[in-house]
Amino acid sequence: MARRLTEILVACAVLTGASPFEARPQERPDVDVATPEGLPAVGKWMLTAQGVPSDWLGEIYEGKNLREPINVIIVDQGASSVDDAKERLLAAAARAGYPIRFGHSTGYQGSIAGRLYAQLPQGRDDAFSNDVFEVNNNHGRVFGPHAFEQGYLFIAAFSREEVDPFRDPGHRFGSFNRARDDFTQRLDRSTDFKVSRFVDLGNALIGDPKLTTGDHDGIAVVVRVGP
Repeated sequence: MARRLTEILVACAVLTGASPFEARPQERPDVDVATPEGLPAVGKWMLTAQGVPSDWLGEIYEGKNLREPINVIIVDQGASSVDDAKERLLAAAARAGYPIRFGHSTGYQGSIAGRLYAQLPQGRDDAFSNDVFEVNNNHGRVFGPHAFEQGYLFIAAFSREEVDPFRDPGHRFGSFNRARDDFTQRLDRSTDFKVSRFVDLGNALIGDPKLTTGDHDGIAVVVRVGP
């Protein structure tokens, strides 16, 4: 029987051009991608320097490990180059009340069209934040830009941390949705970067026995800016 099975596998390999004993690629949740209409494929998660989904520095939330979702997409249709797109984004974030502030973990990556992009801002312990790290704040990292037919694409992961020096740890996860909505609405109110639509990235973890995305609803807010 074993010999007959081997013969069948070899015959299948001849027909398909694959080795019957070759390990097949496994679907891995840490490299999940979403394909929003009209946009390049984007990774669903903020990744560490090792290329695995970030876990909010090991935070345990309601008995589960947190996974940090991509929850903002930014399209710049007016930038003249990669550097120009970066400069325009940094200036807009500052005008919206999210300048670069120190006191946050760094070294993260994001995936766009199969390519990994290092985080912005690029300082040793910097992030975009609406307040100093010693108090409650919304903060985030942006990845890109990726050039495509409509301009330049960034993706981002924003979260809110609640700070209490009398607890251990003193910095705890608060919300993904609150930070996402505050950042994008401030951009919309204070800059030419305007909320244009909402896309379901399918990255809300519900019912998983070990992992959670907290209050994240799976939606990314898309912000666009023209020339």
